[in-house]
Amino acid sequence: MNEYKILFTGTMGAGKTTAIGAVSETPPVITDVHNNDASHAKERTTVGLDFGQLTLENGDRLRLFGTPGQSRFDFLWKILSQNAIGMILLADNSRPDPLADLRVYLEGFANELSAMPCVIGVGRLDTHPAPSLDDYAEELARRHLVLPVLPVDVRRRQDVTLLIDTLLSQLEADLMEEH
Repeated sequence: MNEYKILFTGTMGAGKTTAIGAVSETPPVITDVHNNDASHAKERTTVGLDFGQLTLENGDRLRLFGTPGQSRFDFLWKILSQNAIGMILLADNSRPDPLADLRVYLEGFANELSAMPCVIGVGRLDTHPAPSLDDYAEELARRHLVLPVLPVDVRRRQDVTLLIDTLLSQLEADLMEEH
């Protein structure tokens, strides 16, 4: 059995904790505390990390780590991204400027993104259809990045599993190109 680390990141409220909880086989480790940031209407926020586990059909285990969303904890982003095989970046389309949020994470993880695959999961498209998935793809293209951009409801296990499967497919494609 091999173990692999996948990083979930994105803004506060994007659904990292919920996504990990939706697929974890064990109760996730959560470091949420009461939110004292008045600019966010969220009651609790992650200040350390979230952690869950998922076993693949072949017996390999995925260790799922979630970053804190607030940029004041960005020092943890680098620590948590160490040894990750890939990243799932969650975007909350209900935020005032989700494409600006995306840019923050693309810049914050620029070094990591040059070496690891990434999938973008866009949430709350049902209630906030703009920007569209095409708008996200165009933003990525401006940065010379080609990454899968998928709609996601982080409460739905099958949606989060699709993000993980898409990430693992990228890794398999990279391995096949190397041979």
